[in-house]
Amino acid sequence: MNVLMVALGTILYLAVRALPRIEEEPAGESESLLDRWASSEIPEKIDAFLNSFLAKALRKVKVLLLRVDNALSLHLKKIKPEENAGAAKPIIDFKEITEQNKNGEEKIKE
Repeated sequence: MNVLMVALGTILYLAVRALPRIEEEPAGESESLLDRWASSEIPEKIDAFLNSFLAKALRKVKVLLLRVDNALSLHLKKIKPEENAGAAKPIIDFKEITEQNKNGEEKIKE
């Protein structure tokens, strides 16, 4: 860990020493159209518009999805059979099968 910190410090020291040698471009040169556009307020306005539009659009999509979810839930409740509605006897009666095995005799079910 110490070796890593010493190496990082050495790299940082060399970078700081090289900074004064870097010359800035003279201000007399004309800026390109892209440079002027990037330094203006237009990108910030576009960003603010896109943020508000995206927030509103996503909120509307969320509401739409919740409505679809509610409609599907109601539809599933309608088609789902009631649990105690018929109280019909199940097709396979496991209690009867276990009694048959205990007695050792087989009954023919009509």
